Amino acid sequence: MADGKWRRAGATLIRVIAVWAASALTLLALAGILPDFQLQSDDGDTITRTAFTAAWGAGAFGLLSALVWPVLVRALLIVPALVLGALVFFLNGSLLLIALRLIPDGRGDAAPETAVVVAAVMSAVASATSTAFAVRDDDAYRRRLSRLAYRRRRGRPADQGGPGREGPPGTVFIQLDGVGHDALVAAAAAGLMPTVAGWLADSSGHRLTPWRTDWSSQTGASQLAILHGSNHDVPAFRWYEKETRTVMVSSRPASALEMQRRAIERTRDGGLLTIDGASRGNLFSGGAGQLALVLSMAARRGKGSRSRAGYFAYFSDPANATRTALSFVAEVVREIGQSTRARARKVTPRVKRGGLYPFIRAFATVVERDVVVAAVLGDLFAGRTAVYADLVAYDEVAHHSGPHSRDAEKVLERLDRSLALIAKIADRTPRAYRIVLLSDHGQSPGETFAGKYGLTLKDLVRAGSGLPVPRRAQRTRSASEARDAVRIALHRPVEGGVDEQAAKLSDPIVLASGNLGLISFPDIGGRASREQIDRRHPALLSTLANHPGIGFLLVRSEEHGSVVLGPGGAEVPIAELSDEEGPLAVFGAGAADAVRRTDTFPHVADIMVNSMYDPGTGTVHAFEEQIGSHGGLGGEQSRPFLLWPRGLTDPLDIMAAESAESAESAESAESAESAEPGESVSAPVPPGGGLVGAEAVHRVLTRWLQESSGPQVPLRAEGFAGAGPVDEPFPPGATGAGPTAARTARAIEPLPPPNRQDPAPDATGTTA
Repeated sequence: MADGKWRRAGATLIRVIAVWAASALTLLALAGILPDFQLQSDDGDTITRTAFTAAWGAGAFGLLSALVWPVLVRALLIVPALVLGALVFFLNGSLLLIALRLIPDGRGDAAPETAVVVAAVMSAVASATSTAFAVRDDDAYRRRLSRLAYRRRRGRPADQGGPGREGPPGTVFIQLDGVGHDALVAAAAAGLMPTVAGWLADSSGHRLTPWRTDWSSQTGASQLAILHGSNHDVPAFRWYEKETRTVMVSSRPASALEMQRRAIERTRDGGLLTIDGASRGNLFSGGAGQLALVLSMAARRGKGSRSRAGYFAYFSDPANATRTALSFVAEVVREIGQSTRARARKVTPRVKRGGLYPFIRAFATVVERDVVVAAVLGDLFAGRTAVYADLVAYDEVAHHSGPHSRDAEKVLERLDRSLALIAKIADRTPRAYRIVLLSDHGQSPGETFAGKYGLTLKDLVRAGSGLPVPRRAQRTRSASEARDAVRIALHRPVEGGVDEQAAKLSDPIVLASGNLGLISFPDIGGRASREQIDRRHPALLSTLANHPGIGFLLVRSEEHGSVVLGPGGAEVPIAELSDEEGPLAVFGAGAADAVRRTDTFPHVADIMVNSMYDPGTGTVHAFEEQIGSHGGLGGEQSRPFLLWPRGLTDPLDIMAAESAESAESAESAESAESAEPGESVSAPVPPGGGLVGAEAVHRVLTRWLQESSGPQVPLRAEGFAGAGPVDEPFPPGATGAGPTAARTARAIEPLPPPNRQDPAPDATGTTA
């Protein structure tokens, strides 16, 4: 053992000397290249003296980076992530200037802008040299990657560390945001994702199962349900709440925190990750005690700031900061080049990609990815029981470049490399891990609604209401037809395009969530009825329902209850909706049930609008500036995936067992509708099986955690920290012994053998 310690100490010393020497040589080379950078006195020095000066400067810079950099990053805790990325170069340059001042006799000097360049190059060389040694030394490679984990483990009680590999395995859930089932299969078959393809091809590896989203096919609804068990009353990515006159937006910290609070109050359970869990890069915490880049926690003070802990721990290493900053700049340049090439080639469809978008894309595809992956690796070394991480890179690029574009494919290649790194490290951690890959939704391609018809959904709504619209929209065919319909309905001309009475009564709020639109009338209390809307805007509903870019509307009728309106005067009461005929037939199986469920939400919009869908091309029309969209019904957006290790129970068997239990306990649809807000209600499993809804995915993941780790009971309330708006383990009235807690405390009974035969996988390992 003593010999091993001395051997490791010697290897470490050799690496330090090598990095120091490489940095010194880099300084010498840069001093000879850059005119505003010198390592000699004005009278000149011998080669030996210059080399000594370079070695001194490299050593001083290395020590300052190791000692001062973490303090600087911690001091910048309040700086937003995007801003700190830009500050990395300035801070590094400042440290180099200080290091040059420490050289004896004042031989080191550089212009400030030159110092930034020199510091960046030195950090990159030092990182590359250190990594090269680590590649040849597995232990060194592991120690380098686990350094952040060991920092975070300091102060953690010994009895909370992960058990050895002979103990129960942990579980890592990696969410590839926006990657649909078909997109994953195609990428694996094309060789873009060799890691995923290997998992599918290995007979003892993973299995692929598609699942169907709710009507709101977007991260806010899906991830909330996956992590917290309920997405009740989340009708879209953004929606209007009349009682508070608030627009809820899933990507706003305050809204995300409120959504999380409501879900916990409804289920009376802290979340999927309450037991020794970590949440990385997510909208919601899942009840985890370890947080990094969690949006809902960004709205909180005090302990809520822990969501940035992994981010600042990552950037406390100057090598990480420099590498990520350089990659950030490269990604910005790559996006500008790709968008310029698309414009030059007149690629269609396309959307504007200027302004801040290149920087937003670079943050999602570089900074967020690097920080989240580093945090996950730290969690693996720390032996955490459950880790859930979201990688958003593909979703961001697919929105603006298209889900099947070469730009998006390149992102999938880089994400696969991140998966390979996680899998490689998982084989070397003290605790064994099962890796589950999943997505929260897919993306459907198609030209935007505005690009196709020349006006936005808001313009169309205003034109159909007799309200003024922008001049560009007035010249479109859709606006002209809407104005004609208003004139006919009112039996009088609409002077200047404005119905003064309508303008006084109501100025509708129009929100977009991909190809799902929500229209609300703020001066009508509660949910407006069809009759109220017709009295105020007699041409509006017919204008929307008969527009070629719109598939169907959902609106409440005082006479017939909620109804779905479609082209040609189609009107179907919601109780009679069918997937085989009527306005929803084109949207496929499950569409009717998804619409019926959303209709029960308290904050469903006065008019819910779903765009058209062409099953032949798989295209929809987003009401936002996106040529790859999600949020409503239609195509790949509603078909995400679960890629899971074969040792876990088949999700369909779990759903079948739940359905059997539900039948035995005689739980009917009527009892579900009459449930109290605090109850956790499981939607019935449709005949023929299938994984339907994000809440069903939550139950599957919960079961898998139980199978991996056995029955567990939270011993401390800390497991639920971050659940509510204040530092309370549960919202008022909750006991902590809710449905999921009860399930967790129960012994895991094996499921009965399935009465079906598993279909053979296809060439990619996919099963039906």
